[in-house]
Amino acid sequence: MPNLVMEYADPVAERVSIPGLLEDLHQVLLGCGLFEADSVKSRSYPCHNWLVGDEGDLHSFIHIELTMLSGRSAEQKRELARELMVILEQHASTINSLTIDIRDMDTECFLKVCC
Repeated sequence: MPNLVMEYADPVAERVSIPGLLEDLHQVLLGCGLFEADSVKSRSYPCHNWLVGDEGDLHSFIHIELTMLSGRSAEQKRELARELMVILEQHASTINSLTIDIRDMDTECFLKVCC
C-alpha cells in the first residue's frame, strides 16, 4: 500500500519532464519487490507558493513523500530511498533541493475499500 506523492515548485516543470520522472519513480516501486503491483499509487502536485530559507521562492525543489504500511526494515527503506534518489538526480540534477521522506502508516488504523 505505498503512496508516492511528489511535490515540486512550479518552475520545475519547465526544466524536468514531470510525467517521465513520475513514471520512473513508479517503476522503482513496482520493481523493488516490497509491494504488490496493484497497491502502488504515485501522483504529483505543483506548488504555486513556496519559501526556502532566506531566499524565498528563488530556490526550486522537488520533495517526495512515500508512505507505506509498517513492517519493512530500516535497511529496506534506506535502499528504496537510495533507488528513488538515483532516479530523482537523473531527471532533476539542476533543481536546487531534492528530498525524500519515507514514513510508515499504522496498520492498525489504516482502512481500505476495494471495489
